[in-house]
Amino acid sequence: MGPRPRSEAPCVTGAAAYQEQALLKVSRTFALAIPQLPQPLREVIGNAYLLFRIADTIEDDPGLCGPRRGPLLGEFAEAVAGRAPAEPLAARLARTLSDATDSEQRNLVAHAPLVLDVTHGFPPAQRRAIERCMRVMTDGMSEFGGGAPDRVATLRDLERYTYCVAGVVGEMITDLACEYSAEIAARRDRLYPLCRRFGCGLQLVNILKDLWRDNRRGVCWLPRTVFPAGVDLSSPDARSQAAFLEGLDTLVAVARDHLDAALEYTLLIPRRQIGIRRFLLWTLGPAVLTLRRIHANPRFRSGEDVKVTRCDVRATIFVTTALARRDAALRSLFRKASAPLPTRAGAGEEA
Repeated sequence: MGPRPRSEAPCVTGAAAYQEQALLKVSRTFALAIPQLPQPLREVIGNAYLLFRIADTIEDDPGLCGPRRGPLLGEFAEAVAGRAPAEPLAARLARTLSDATDSEQRNLVAHAPLVLDVTHGFPPAQRRAIERCMRVMTDGMSEFGGGAPDRVATLRDLERYTYCVAGVVGEMITDLACEYSAEIAARRDRLYPLCRRFGCGLQLVNILKDLWRDNRRGVCWLPRTVFPAGVDLSSPDARSQAAFLEGLDTLVAVARDHLDAALEYTLLIPRRQIGIRRFLLWTLGPAVLTLRRIHANPRFRSGEDVKVTRCDVRATIFVTTALARRDAALRSLFRKASAPLPTRAGAGEEA
């Protein structure tokens, strides 16, 4: 079955309204940043973000572990592409999600058909970008088994995982931005290597922030070969070991280097595309601050210990908005913000 044209899709107005409401409920940061985008990008990137959150729910819910997860992820990717109906999948997921999934995520899954009504109304180039991204993402989620401890052994494994679930999102956003603006498209060859790293850096910061929450549910994204033998990554007691802190420092350095590349990506966006720059800066700034908190408090016990405050977010928005067209000032700002963080060369790197 093919996607329905927007003019024929029922309840499209209701679907668009639901999308706006859902964004406010499932992400504080993106709900602030997405409206900064120009309208043609705002709707499509907002829609794609909701699709990613549905895929995240399938990946993370403990009730969908083992052999059930992969087929469901594949079916969802087929629904995104318009090759499978969304309604039966949404109904089945709504019945089988465990209590570990919060009410807002449950609501989003239940309304997946509405979200996909919006998706299937986009022009072909935008749909292709979303469909490719979702296929890479869901294949990667299936490959890595929801963070089973034996799936991420090396730093290379971790980098591949972060590419599949986030680096490819950077590629999708770049494809959409190039389709929107010929001036951006002219810089595509320079943007593409950096856009992957933008996504990977954001994902790695989230992995580090949430590592003890993941630990409690039997999930580990930390590559074992980064940590010396004898460090038990399955135990919260590891945070008291100097060897664990050394490994954590290495991963902080990897994330910092990716975020440095993310700034370079942002500065390649033409200054006249100020909304796109603000969207990127408002996403990048809190990630740098979160990484600083992790580095300053490596024995943290939960993500709440290192989460940036609303005051920090507001300050980041204010300053980056004021400097959004000033490349030298932005470089100086991020250089100062990143100064306490180790670099990859300084922390040591897994071969």
